[in-house]
Amino acid sequence: MSGQGLFRDIVSYIMNFLDLNGVFDLIRMIVELALVSYLVYKVIQLVRETRAMQLVKGILFILILSKLSEIIGLKTVAYLLQSMIQLLGFGMIVLFQPELRRALEKLGSSGFQDILLKRDSEERLKTIAAIETIVKACSRCAQDYIGALIVIERDTKIGDIVNTGTRMDAALSEELLVNIFTPKTPLHDGAVIIRNNMISAAACYLPLTQNAGLSRDLGTRHRAALGITEVSDAIAIVVSEESGKISYAHNGGLTRNLTPDMLRKALSRFLLDNQEDKRRFTFRKVKNSEQADR
Repeated sequence: MSGQGLFRDIVSYIMNFLDLNGVFDLIRMIVELALVSYLVYKVIQLVRETRAMQLVKGILFILILSKLSEIIGLKTVAYLLQSMIQLLGFGMIVLFQPELRRALEKLGSSGFQDILLKRDSEERLKTIAAIETIVKACSRCAQDYIGALIVIERDTKIGDIVNTGTRMDAALSEELLVNIFTPKTPLHDGAVIIRNNMISAAACYLPLTQNAGLSRDLGTRHRAALGITEVSDAIAIVVSEESGKISYAHNGGLTRNLTPDMLRKALSRFLLDNQEDKRRFTFRKVKNSEQADR
């Protein structure tokens, strides 16, 4: 048998095994596999380094244990685990509510909106100036042991949080931030929301994290910072009133004991790099469009 005939037989066997009737069915299967792989990748990317990842591990453990119990013959254990899995199916929406909300918000803020979004060098300079102002204000608060909680809005809009505080729409300045958080002033208790490099509101109430595994050393400000980052892509900066240490929260995680330089680098990575990626994406789209017109 020639090599070409052998190859044809192998392809025919694979097509029959996969119940494929032609090239069109093969292409459709490849497309389906690509879409499913992409969706699985996005789900893993969404839940990675969040509380949802621990929930996923727990569900996988229950599934494996249920299958093992069924194979070994532990009928009662297998029945209980299968019943638990059915209950988990109804509870998935509740368990993954923050992650589902974040996924839908990301979906709504992506796509053609990013293509139309164009950030110029002037806005980049404003962001750099805003980062420097925030770092200096946090450094002064840390030196004077003044508690502070600053939330920087990104793609996910948090207007419902802004409405819980006092609207300011004021220019961002180091002096104003320090004055807001100075003890016994009217607006010191709560969070400052920064939107578009301006102080949008002060004395805002944030949702507290539901993570029961946090250290007891963390106070209300840290728990509020974690809470807002669990339901949005915002960056929350905390200055501890007791220790004067600076921390930031992002995606439900907390990074503590920062120096001003470490905070500056972190904010630049989250804010400036994100802008640069979107600018490059927009530039490529516009360039391709111009070439198509030609």
